[in-house]
Amino acid sequence: MTTFDDILEEAGKFGRCQKRIFALLCMVSMPWAGVYVGIVFQGFTPDHWCRDPEVVERRRECSWSLADSRRLTVPLVNSSGVPQPSTCEQYEVDWNRTGLTCDSQGLDLSGTPTTGCKNGWEYDYEGRQSFVTEFDLVCSDAWLVDMYQATLNVGFLVGSIAIGYLADRFGRKMSFLMSNLLNGIAGILVAVAPNYVSLLVFRTLYGFGVKGGWVAGYVLITELVGVEYRRTVGVLYQMFFSVGILILPLLAYYITDWRWLQVVITVPYIIFLSYYWFIPESPRWLLSQNQKSKAVKITEDMAKENKMTLSKNIETLADDNADSHTVSFMDLIRTPKMRKHTFILSYNWFTSAVVYQGLIMRLGILEGNVYIDFLISGLVEFPAAFLILFTIERIGRRLPFAAANIVAGAACFITAFIPDSMLWFKTLVACIGRLGITMAFEMVVFVNTELYPTFVRNFGVSVCSTLCDVGGIIAPFLLYRLAVIWLELPLIIFGSLAFVAGGLVLLLPETRGVPLPETIDDIEFPDSSQTCSVYYCVRRKRSKSSHFRELNPQMF
Repeated sequence: MTTFDDILEEAGKFGRCQKRIFALLCMVSMPWAGVYVGIVFQGFTPDHWCRDPEVVERRRECSWSLADSRRLTVPLVNSSGVPQPSTCEQYEVDWNRTGLTCDSQGLDLSGTPTTGCKNGWEYDYEGRQSFVTEFDLVCSDAWLVDMYQATLNVGFLVGSIAIGYLADRFGRKMSFLMSNLLNGIAGILVAVAPNYVSLLVFRTLYGFGVKGGWVAGYVLITELVGVEYRRTVGVLYQMFFSVGILILPLLAYYITDWRWLQVVITVPYIIFLSYYWFIPESPRWLLSQNQKSKAVKITEDMAKENKMTLSKNIETLADDNADSHTVSFMDLIRTPKMRKHTFILSYNWFTSAVVYQGLIMRLGILEGNVYIDFLISGLVEFPAAFLILFTIERIGRRLPFAAANIVAGAACFITAFIPDSMLWFKTLVACIGRLGITMAFEMVVFVNTELYPTFVRNFGVSVCSTLCDVGGIIAPFLLYRLAVIWLELPLIIFGSLAFVAGGLVLLLPETRGVPLPETIDDIEFPDSSQTCSVYYCVRRKRSKSSHFRELNPQMF
């Protein structure tokens, strides 16, 4: 029997064909950045105050400045010991009564009764429009902004599971294309949503397709290359998300309306439908579905494009994972070390999502230039991929993974207590934290795969990574609601989460140079060639058929 990996030795493990497909699929990571963190620009909350139609009319008649009309509309409130113009209250004044002149400097309304905003708000946003300014999502409705990001992550959670199943059932390529069709439709619906409720519904559908399609692309490219190229391809595939991070502020700067920005973010997904003619189905998946003739044809085309020649061994090509078995969640928690791995990895997925999204969305509530700050913070993500590739084979997985979390946590704590007068230093430390959490986020993906045995590996990664989407649902509420209490309070929470994550990673075993585990006993007793436990009694070096013993120990 000849496996697909054996054939790749002849067809080319990472030849011209795979490089072309890899380049095409990397493009998928870029618009995902706009979907994932576009809220920074699409949901930007500018400086705002109550709108008083009579004051607006007086401003035109009396040529008042915007600052004058604001002073005469809203009272000062105590904010952190400093008087600031209120954003949610206004003076209750009858501007039609006699005695009120155009002399704005001579008007003193400090003792005038106040009331809540009655006629909406005015925004200091230089002709730009976000969905916050369009739907007036401020003051008592400010929490609804959090729902924009939370519903997206709900879509991620459901979509990654559903499309993962469809990818196994109907193929990687078909799932990828159907996801992009859904993305194109849902993305345009978001752009034309008539009200905020419909916007949230369409946003959920958008999330359903976006992450599932990205994962389908990830699986497809890693199944087309040789084993030794998978990790590099996977890390670089994720790195193109950072390219999207750099492009996003440039688009947002020149596209002033959030709806048109949404259209521009969505257009690539419509273009990706053309990949029907440029990327193949995964031969590995075709073999698992007993579609050998199609798998052979695609492999021969790959070899031809790579200018390689196949031997007659391709006639005996067979699925190297044909012996599959039903797995359950209990396989992940039944034994002590598996239970420990599942808990630590799930917590790290959760922490990575909360801290990464939180640090990016935080840029939208700071007083600096959001476009420049976003661009600078995006630049620091690039070294993450190269640091990972440089360290994992020299130092290992555990120490860089733990260090990345601890550095991110320390940076969050330090940034919180640096005074605003040292802005350059505060920005520098925050960027280091962003670099650390980016490394941690990218490392948890492949570390997760190395800590589970073969028969439960994909299922284990799927279960643990659901905590990533749970973290994404919680992140906006942690950031925006806690920032109302104290702007730096979210950083304290993020730092605490990251510190704990780094400490827990140190409890994981090192996997550098260690063969991927085949059985649960390989996890529980890594130094034994043959072991017996309460739940399992199998040989480490066993035939594939012994999976049955492992899954049904009570019968033996």
